[in-house]
Amino acid sequence: MGRLFGTDGVRGVANADLTAELALGLSVAAAHVLAEAGTFEGHRPTAVVGRDPRASGEFLEAAVVAGLASAGVDVLRVGVLPTPAVAYLTGALGADLGVMLSASHNAMPDNGIKFFARGGHKLADELEDSIETVYEQHRTGEPWERPTGAGVGRVTDYDEGFDKYVAHLIAVLPNRLDGLKVVLDEAHGAAARVSPEAFARAGAEVITIGADPDGLNINDGCGSTHLGLLKAAVVEHGADFGIAHDGDADRCLAVDGSGEEVDGDQILAVLALAMREAGTLRKDTVVATVMSNLGFKLAMEREGLQLVQTAVGDRYVLESMKAEGYALGGEQSGHVIVLDHATTGDGTLTGLMLAARVAATGRSLAELAAVMDRLPQVLINVPDVDKSRVKTSAELAGAVAEAERELGATGRVLLRPSGTEPLVRVMVEAADIEQARSVAGRLADAVKSALG
Repeated sequence: MGRLFGTDGVRGVANADLTAELALGLSVAAAHVLAEAGTFEGHRPTAVVGRDPRASGEFLEAAVVAGLASAGVDVLRVGVLPTPAVAYLTGALGADLGVMLSASHNAMPDNGIKFFARGGHKLADELEDSIETVYEQHRTGEPWERPTGAGVGRVTDYDEGFDKYVAHLIAVLPNRLDGLKVVLDEAHGAAARVSPEAFARAGAEVITIGADPDGLNINDGCGSTHLGLLKAAVVEHGADFGIAHDGDADRCLAVDGSGEEVDGDQILAVLALAMREAGTLRKDTVVATVMSNLGFKLAMEREGLQLVQTAVGDRYVLESMKAEGYALGGEQSGHVIVLDHATTGDGTLTGLMLAARVAATGRSLAELAAVMDRLPQVLINVPDVDKSRVKTSAELAGAVAEAERELGATGRVLLRPSGTEPLVRVMVEAADIEQARSVAGRLADAVKSALG
């Protein structure tokens, strides 16, 4: 069996790769592993379970709840809420485990399972490996130890989760948003109610698009992976700016008043300066990944801030932040972690903090984002190749070396196997966009040739 857990939980086509049986089995395995690790010692365990609006989330939620309860875990079912809300509630309610059912920005047929440990933190790799091992042992015939009678878990709908999470978001804002007009694109996803409510309570005039989930339309031509509708809506309504989330709302991208995209690097730069001014940017350091634009690195250097770079994936950003005590980190894709207020990327919180900076300074988002100049960057996804051989192919290594010689000190190349999809990402950065496109195209062809 290949490793089930990727960089962001277990993900696949619902009812094909990710079945009810797998969801139930992983949930029982998680309960057993955490019990053996001493997480439940001395008390009856509790889990928070939430999901995004995908139709498949309905049967997968039922399977997860059944698995946990059958293993003796009491379940607080919070319904449709963002991933960061489930993480927050896991910590705030003192739960032993959190489970989120979502495939984030993926298309509707996909779904996923993400586990959170006590406190709302992602599970360590070793615990995920143990869950897989225990699940596989059961799948191949080893019986579970099952409680009976009063030992089985009880299931409760926790309807207070929505208000508790929104109240948390408002409480951590440094200032109100009165006078701002904001367009919110909710991707027909998990934040369709939460984000508009939070912005409105904070004082903003809110216009929503992509806020009518029907279980089938999540991420469909909208949200953080499709900014066209948001750009048009911001210009049409004369809004100050727009905010876009993905399906589970752990991401945030923005659009300024003229309809120009403001990506995760620019958002990080704006928040870094705001937090330094407030005295909350510990060690004057920001954590980002190797995918961050070179312009972001240059901007941080110019502002006298330190930049720590990690492998791609918000879990690696978070690991670095926790290990060294840093307060702010994130990814170009819009995963932004403000560790004093969240244990994972929180798109609604990020959007609120960005809006608070606009309101506090009286400057437009375009002015604030101009703290950094984005160097031209081309990203090509190459599907249907053997992504496991990216680092071992001599043919591909030669193509990369040739590209790096051509770019010299004015650009860079990054090839990365996706952690959540069957493809290889080719990223090329250069001072000239045409050169970046040319080099990226040749490298994408080389990936197909070497790994196809």
